[in-house]
Amino acid sequence: MSIDHEDTRIELIHAEDEAKYLLRDSREILAILKNIVAARALVSARLAPGRESYLSALIEADERDEGLLLDASADPAQNERILRADALDCVTQLDKVRIQFILKRPRLVEEGGSPGFRCDLPDSLLRLQRREFYRLQTPIAHAVTCTLALPQADGTRRNTELRILDISGGGVAVAVPPMGVGFEPGTEFPHSLLNLPDVPPIQSRLIVRNLFRITSRSGADLLRAGCEFADLPRGAEDAIQRYILKVERERNARERGRL
Repeated sequence: MSIDHEDTRIELIHAEDEAKYLLRDSREILAILKNIVAARALVSARLAPGRESYLSALIEADERDEGLLLDASADPAQNERILRADALDCVTQLDKVRIQFILKRPRLVEEGGSPGFRCDLPDSLLRLQRREFYRLQTPIAHAVTCTLALPQADGTRRNTELRILDISGGGVAVAVPPMGVGFEPGTEFPHSLLNLPDVPPIQSRLIVRNLFRITSRSGADLLRAGCEFADLPRGAEDAIQRYILKVERERNARERGRL
């Protein structure tokens, strides 16, 4: 099993419905962790702070004081570094849903003849369903953009093109520019333009629904704002769906060509 986007870390900054993504109830968290154990899902554990990571698995999850048991590294030197880490930032996948959680204060133990790390249950757990977070990711080679009238310091607005990270019939996710522009949930951008290839610009009102920080393995940060379409003109949804189907067909053709 491979872990989708195991080289990235995702942090929820704001969302209108936080509970849709972030669990804080210990019973719900424990139930999901037990399912991860049962599925024998691989876990990418990154030593925090830092970029070093290792591939592991959850061996045990229970309500007792022992908490979680995470398989240790095969490298004793790496296990020593894990002990010195502040936390382990863990990513796995269960039923095609990305699961992310942080384990604090790992303690090296020997159980059943194998080394492992005992950790307390995480305080929270992030779940990202593909249909809600990873929609159609736009091609890097042929980037598509969205033009938004962003507020300026002098009170005026200036049209700015933002890169679209992914798209669906209901909305887009855009890369937030590195400037002091509010992208909190509920923020609206009227008269936005969706710029798709071979299609006249599509006007829409965009409403921000969530904001995530995505950190790559190299440490580069990207803010991702998930936005919902509103007031789309007649025929716009069909044009968006045609673009999505076209990109999917091209990707499928390339994948078949690699086989």
